[in-house]
Amino acid sequence: MRLGNPARSSVLAQMTMASSRAAAFSTTGHMCKRKTRDNNKKRGVSSLYRSGPREPLSMSNVPLPKPRADYKPTVPVDESHGLWGFFPEPNKLMWTPTEMEKHGRAWKVEELRRKSWEDLHALWWTCCKERNMLATTKAELERTKLGFGESEIEARELEVNKTMKAIKHTLTERQYTWEDATKIAESDPEIDLQAEDGQFYKPSAYEEETDVPDTWASEVAKPEVASKAEPAKVPS
Repeated sequence: MRLGNPARSSVLAQMTMASSRAAAFSTTGHMCKRKTRDNNKKRGVSSLYRSGPREPLSMSNVPLPKPRADYKPTVPVDESHGLWGFFPEPNKLMWTPTEMEKHGRAWKVEELRRKSWEDLHALWWTCCKERNMLATTKAELERTKLGFGESEIEARELEVNKTMKAIKHTLTERQYTWEDATKIAESDPEIDLQAEDGQFYKPSAYEEETDVPDTWASEVAKPEVASKAEPAKVPS
């Protein structure tokens, strides 16, 4: 369909006005070409694309040292320091949830009754160190906001608390038993709690309190004499 003269003239007028309008920015070669020398030596250097400088430098041919991947600075530390008790292992901040789950059950009262005072004392402080380690792990989880490991820590801490309660129960039983034994020993003549020589048990106390008469003792100690009486004569 051919346009009429009025429509064609209007389109040509619009095209003439657009071509005569000056562009604010042009991408043509002659417009973007730099007229002066660029003195910026870092022109074209990109840290993202790792592009080097356009102009060679005085140290370009010198090989740069490469960092060691296995390098680890050594700091002298005391492996037996008491602060390591707040961590699961030396040079390790916390355990993973899988490692935290690897623990046994709590000690029972029946098992602790057979332990000595030294064993109970050592077990008590082992539980204290375990609780300190778990408290440190809790603080690190809250600080780092990792979002896992809370349930494993609570399960392990529950077993530790059960063991400590069982130790208290065992020691309470021994204390009551000691008090009852002391009361019985005060009324026992064979036991002298005030003995200075350390010999509290004196089994001869009963013999010292029991006075045996001399006459009865001599008769008991006198050996029996066999009777030698002649047999009676039978009359004929």
